[in-house]
Amino acid sequence: MSTFQAPKGTYDLLPPDSARFLAVREAIAAPLKRSGYGYIETPGFENVELFARGVGESTDIVTKEMYAFETKGGDRLALRPEGTASVLRAALEANLHKAGNLPVKLWYSGSYYRYERPQKGRYRHFSQVGAEAIGAEDPALDAELIILADDAYRSLGLRDFRILLNSLGDQECRPVYRAALQEFLRGLDLDEETLRRAEINPLRVLDDKRDAVQKQLAGAPLLRDYLCDACKAYHEEVRELLTAQGVRYEDDPKLVRGLDYYTRTTFEFVHDGLGSQSAVGGGGRYDGLSEMIGGPALPSVGWALGVDRTALALEAEGVTLDIPSATSVFAVPLGEEARRVLFGVVTELRRGGVATDFSYGGKGLKGAMKNANRSGARLAIVAGERDLAEGVVQLKDMESGDQVAVPVAEVVEAVRARLA
Repeated sequence: MSTFQAPKGTYDLLPPDSARFLAVREAIAAPLKRSGYGYIETPGFENVELFARGVGESTDIVTKEMYAFETKGGDRLALRPEGTASVLRAALEANLHKAGNLPVKLWYSGSYYRYERPQKGRYRHFSQVGAEAIGAEDPALDAELIILADDAYRSLGLRDFRILLNSLGDQECRPVYRAALQEFLRGLDLDEETLRRAEINPLRVLDDKRDAVQKQLAGAPLLRDYLCDACKAYHEEVRELLTAQGVRYEDDPKLVRGLDYYTRTTFEFVHDGLGSQSAVGGGGRYDGLSEMIGGPALPSVGWALGVDRTALALEAEGVTLDIPSATSVFAVPLGEEARRVLFGVVTELRRGGVATDFSYGGKGLKGAMKNANRSGARLAIVAGERDLAEGVVQLKDMESGDQVAVPVAEVVEAVRARLA
């Protein structure tokens, strides 16, 4: 047994479970691909300042959870704790916003890292699929992204999730609310760190999960009561568009999410079957993030959905994904000549797009057929010296057990016909 183990709070994806995770990723990405979103991939680490400015210096992500380190050359880098800042940085660096076709619509998939107490549904290394629409301020774009995530979850068979929706206002109305909230928070019995956070970004206190804090927040002023007319109208249009398309949501006036860059629309997908870690994904509009990281004004909106959280939600609902077998045909050679001939048949089938595997290691018929059964193949091709002397191989249906002799020259077409 290996003396090394995966680091605490991480996990390995291994077959057959990894096929389920891939299916989740593909299902989330499918609606995006149909809606004009192009794939983007960014480095696993970035300049620390990118996240400090964008995510927010007062957030738990930056102050407590970010894996930051200094390189031999003296650069301060961090493993990416989220995807939006990296994607926006890459789009700005490549001047995608200057191509004349706004919004720039991008989707991504990858691993992210946060140092926090590991528990079921909350890991130090986790996988997400995300989408960003950069450079346009339009309620239809916010609604589009929420609908695409809803469609993805429903295509997987999830039903018991809820969409929480709120507006965080903009630079005109949020400062008024911020002052009112700070005044309220100063009158509460909060620890020094929380009071300090309230002075930097009081909305972050609303996101505090501790019961002792939440009980005191019962009478806190609500942002929806401070929204300016423009933000009210914007939010109402998002709500109307979602309702018109049959997407159910719940208004949550205390929803703020954990990142500083959100403005106006913010939303979260939650699944009550996951216990305290109920969020499976979320996002919102971040109209000022581009300027925060040194770019021009580019109003944008996006989301990230957790692949591991979604897999747990499927498990909680008892949803089994219909994942086709990785192997359609399994070849079993008996003897060196059969090994040479069938290896050629296997290669031809693979080149023709048929998922085919081969019995390696010179196993006997019994052991090789056990492997064929375990592979989930529908068909097995078996050949020994006597078969080859007659110019045939045996084509066996693994479900019915029926077996027929097929000329070697015709086996590829026979396999294709059976699988069709």
